[in-house]
Amino acid sequence: MQETPALLVLENGSVYRGTAFGCIGEATGEVVFNTSHTGYQEILTDPSYAGQMVVMTYPLIGNYGVTPDDNESSKVWASAFIVREVSHIYSNFEASDSLDNYLRQAGVMGLAGIDTRKLVREIREKGAMRGVISAVDLNPESLKEKALAIEEMTGQDLVKTVTASKSYVLDKPEARYHVAAFDYGIKSNILRILQNCGCRVTVLNAATPFEEVIGLKPDGVFLSNGPGDPAAVGYAIETIRALADYNRTTRPLPVFGICLGHQLLSLALGAETYKLKFGHHGSNHPVKNLGNSKIEITSQNHGFAVKMDSLPEDLEMTHLNLYDHTVEGVRHRSLPCFSVQYHPEAAPGPHDSHYLFDQFIDMMDRAKN
Repeated sequence: MQETPALLVLENGSVYRGTAFGCIGEATGEVVFNTSHTGYQEILTDPSYAGQMVVMTYPLIGNYGVTPDDNESSKVWASAFIVREVSHIYSNFEASDSLDNYLRQAGVMGLAGIDTRKLVREIREKGAMRGVISAVDLNPESLKEKALAIEEMTGQDLVKTVTASKSYVLDKPEARYHVAAFDYGIKSNILRILQNCGCRVTVLNAATPFEEVIGLKPDGVFLSNGPGDPAAVGYAIETIRALADYNRTTRPLPVFGICLGHQLLSLALGAETYKLKFGHHGSNHPVKNLGNSKIEITSQNHGFAVKMDSLPEDLEMTHLNLYDHTVEGVRHRSLPCFSVQYHPEAAPGPHDSHYLFDQFIDMMDRAKN
């Protein structure tokens, strides 16, 4: 197989030489790394990776191919995929195609053959950086200029690029609950779990106003994961703040947030967020549940976090990241509102935190009575 030379150039001028796979061309984005050993298809199709090029720390990627059942959304959202070695041979009874062909058909570029250990070390030391991968322009200085021209992640509202264009309903026979789920970049497995919990789900465009949400008469509101800077999504913060006020003045309406939804809920309730140096991306992050002191192994994908010393008195921290002691969960002391920074719905796993969906169901039960 003839290989096509390609370069990755970071905004600081660092150059990584490798070969292109997938769609041959040029790609741009913020370069982040993920420590998962499996789940590359779920990672690629997670809308939270919009605007980012993902580096896998595990050295061999693609050996089990791809299958439509593993998609977390309708398309690949990562702007490029970077690996040490891509396997063109796959073995899996469910696989329908290779990773190479999958990316080619999706129009997404891949880069293989670089020293991913060196790249990850550079990101850890210097922080996530903008970068360009190209198989058509092999001039490092030209690519550095292109990298510096990429819009920085801070201040970007990427939710508007990934949310559903219009609301839709996922029915459930004999549903016990009706959940209004804001789509800030929602993953398919979240919707599957809500349905399996007995919920009919109305999936809402991210900009759906408060009045329209209340008009649906839901039993609960779900705030999904998503990409970009939470502080830039002002319309979502305003709606969530109105939902909190509705809880105070009218009736209990449970609110559950995950990842970006956690950050947006925290902002709406008076906290602040900030950009992490290189983010949390992987499926092996230890989180301590402060209520029972149990440690959960979690899946994470976020570049921003809630500032711990900004939490108002009525917002209690419930979970703590044991890697860097960042906020991993909060709940309101008097309102039925709670959220976590990580992904309890994680597919392919781990599944330590599925109990949070049960807590949401219990909240809706109590609000009904």
